[in-house]
Amino acid sequence: MPTTVKPARKPRWYFIPIRVLLVTFLLTLLSFALGLLIGILSMVIRGLLRGAHPNMTVAYRHVALPAAVILGAIALIVSSVFEIRRYRHTKALAEIAHASR
Repeated sequence: MPTTVKPARKPRWYFIPIRVLLVTFLLTLLSFALGLLIGILSMVIRGLLRGAHPNMTVAYRHVALPAAVILGAIALIVSSVFEIRRYRHTKALAEIAHASR
């Protein structure tokens, strides 16, 4: 029984920004959540050590938000580089597969 080989599809460039924005959004959301968790835990520990009620708005404003902004910018740059490299690699492989027919 012969097996059929699917022809390689050419990659589409307009999927790059969609994937970059999706990955950036998810990593920014994750970094905000982790920054908020770390900020809340540090505020609780600080409040226990000082014997005062912790101000949780500090965890949002001075820990979670700056961490999300910085890591979101890094995620945007890194995911852009990876997606462009992936596009070029897939495009080259599709051209090689097309030329070998």
